[in-house]
Amino acid sequence: MATLSTHLLNSTDGSHAGHVGIGVFQINSAGQRLCVLDKATDGGGRFAEAIELPLDSAACTYEMVIQSGAYFAAHGMAGAERQIVKEIVIRFAMPDPAGSYHIPLMIAPHSYSVWWSA
Repeated sequence: MATLSTHLLNSTDGSHAGHVGIGVFQINSAGQRLCVLDKATDGGGRFAEAIELPLDSAACTYEMVIQSGAYFAAHGMAGAERQIVKEIVIRFAMPDPAGSYHIPLMIAPHSYSVWWSA
């Protein structure tokens, strides 16, 4: 099994972005989208989940959809009412079915920054 993890930081106030909804989708070579994970970050803005990948996982693309708009609206952040990007979508690969993939983000109502580590 592969391990997918993230850590979301609220860059407007430096806090951990807890309880943010996240969906992870597998997109196969035919373009079909399959939800493989639907959960939220914990109170510390993190999640780490084991995901069963197909043996041909190198042929698939994955998509992490982060519900940043709902998070900022629920927390009454300044500027959230003018936020035009309601979801952050990160497309990535998980070529090793037993690999570990960590994709942390810093999020704000009007921006985000992402990086990754293996």
